Formats: sequence, C-alpha cells, structure tokens
Amino acid sequence: MDAGVNEILIVGAGPVGAVCALALQQQGIAARVLEAQPADARADTRTLALSHGSRLILERLGVWDKLTDVTPITRIHISQRGALGVARLSADELGVPALGYVLPYAVLTAALKQALTDAGIAVEYGVAMDRIESGAATLHTVDGRTLAAPLVIVADGGRGDQVPTPRFERDYDQMAVVCDVQTELPHASRAFERFTPEGPAALLPKGDRYALVWTASNVDAQRIAALPDSEFLAALYRHFGGRQGLFLHASPRKTFPLRLAWTGNEAGDRVVRIGNAAQTLHPVAGQGFNIGLRDAWELASLCGDTPASEIGNAAMLAAYARGRRADVLGGLGFTDFLVRTFSNDIGLLQHARGLGLLALEALPPLKTFVARRMMFGARG
Repeated sequence: MDAGVNEILIVGAGPVGAVCALALQQQGIAARVLEAQPADARADTRTLALSHGSRLILERLGVWDKLTDVTPITRIHISQRGALGVARLSADELGVPALGYVLPYAVLTAALKQALTDAGIAVEYGVAMDRIESGAATLHTVDGRTLAAPLVIVADGGRGDQVPTPRFERDYDQMAVVCDVQTELPHASRAFERFTPEGPAALLPKGDRYALVWTASNVDAQRIAALPDSEFLAALYRHFGGRQGLFLHASPRKTFPLRLAWTGNEAGDRVVRIGNAAQTLHPVAGQGFNIGLRDAWELASLCGDTPASEIGNAAMLAAYARGRRADVLGGLGFTDFLVRTFSNDIGLLQHARGLGLLALEALPPLKTFVARRMMFGARG
C-alpha cells in the first residue's frame, strides 16, 4: 500500500514528529504519521525546558496558546561550586518575555496530539517500523505493510531498531537524577545552573516547585536516587548550596544515562533523521530538545521551498544537512565543552572558568551573544 502521491511519511508522533507534520501542512504538504506506541500509551513524566525560539515555532503552529502548566524562566543564575565567578542572564535585558519555559512533557504532547487531530493529519498508532529500503523511501512495518513516499522522516527519538552507527559519540559515564523539589524560598521564575566537579546541577522553575536535574557518575547517581527523602534533601543542600534556602520535599527520583551522539541524516536515499533520532546531547543548558524542534521546522520550510518533484531527492537532503550543520554541531560542541570543562576540580581550569563567568557577567555584548544562541541556536 502506498502513501498518497506526494504524501510524506513521518515515523514518530512525539513533539518533533508532530511539529514537523503541522509545519509541513502549513507549507501545503500532506504528511502521514506512524507511531509505534498505542494511542492510549502511558503519559511521559519528563519535564521539558523550551527556549524562546521554540515558543515562536509553537506560536506559528497555533499550539502555544493551548498549553497549560507553563512556567516562564525570566532569569538564569550560573555559578560554579567552591570558586569565584557568577553570571546572570535576564529576559528584560534581552528584550524577550522569558528566556525559556518549563512544562510537563505530557502537556506538550497532548496539545500537539489534539492539534494533529484538528488539522486532519493522519496518525496511525501502534504501527512499528521494521525497516526502510535503502535508495528509496519504501518503509516496511512490523505488521507486514509496505508504504512508499517521496520522503521518510524518522523522528522516533532513536528508539527504532534501524539506528545507524553514530558518526561521533561520547559516553560521559554520567547519569542524570531527575525529580521535582520544593524549596524554602519561592523561585520567582529564576533558574539555576550550578557547575560542580561531579557534573552540573540545574534547578528549573516548575509551577510552585523546581524541576531538578542532578548530574553525577553512574555509580553515584544510582546511590543518590536511592536515598531516603530526608537524606536526599540533605545531600542536595550540601551539593547545591543554600541560595534557595532548605530543600523541603522531593518527588520520587528517576535516572537516565547521558551521552553525546551525532548520527546526522542519510542524504541521498530519501530518508532523513531529525531530533534525537539524529543527535543526542547532554542536558546541560537545555539544548537538545530545542534543536530537535528547529530540525522539524527547518526541514518543513525547505520542503515548502522545493518543487514537489524534487522533495526528498539527494540535492534537497544535502541542502538540509548543510543548513542544519552549524546549529546542530554548535549545540553539540557547546554542551560538550561545558561538561568537559566544568566537570573537574583542576585548579587552573577552575580559575579560568571563574574568569569566563566574570567576563560573561561584565560584558553585555558577550552575554547577549551567548543568550541568543541558547534561545535561537547557532544563527542567534
């Protein structure tokens, strides 16, 4: 069974795949979405940090105003434990309503799912991909169907079995411990990025609490996550410090491994990978998810600028790869630099880091440069 003559296939109905389908429709291009999970799958409990640039994408798709439980980040406090150097970023200084936004993953996916329904975009749930034939956009599903299209966009978060060998990867030997925490002092829409020799720790304002991302070695992370609540809160206070007073409550902890991987796209065979299916980043500075949304938006825009007969061909996909390289590799390099430079207690580096943070605080043009790239990617 073939898809429509010019219908693009998208593998994955998560936020990146859904944004791509909606953006393609705005370009007048039909898409069909295949999702391996059932329609009533259990909601994801993760927390997302959206950049201001991602808000603009969602506004253009008519989704932003449908979101609930969104907490703005109007200030970011950046520091390193046990050393000098503090930098502060402010939305007011940059002329934007917020530097970013924090919301439950399930809230965004529910709004996008409804948007797909309202737009009449076909979504098939419980359909797992078996393989894609090289050289042609012919997709075989686990249930025995064959679907052909001018272009297959893989936006499955890298969960599928057909994952190419990354062109570059790095295992940080770290895990993130994530949960929600209640602090003694209100967050007032301020986020914290705290660098320590063991890895960065971030507090992101979420409702009346904070979403915590605590990075540690694999062994330490498992131990930290298993601590009783009172011991966990005391350990977090020792690790983070008292800028928000005492830590009063914590939700159940979860852990996930941290790595860097860049797969890129497969230009030339009518298949392209976007979002986490193409690259995986360390969560420091919250770049990965936002890069994935930009992948979806830029790809849809390019499809809209390409004659229908040329959508998915080698020239178009090569142009997409060139257009995304600076943003993606810039995000990979930036996050990798932060992790490798700040996650140690080398004396000379500690002083250099302090000078860097002081320079970021003292030089408004540098602060603007860094902040705009965190909000909008390499193009700023």
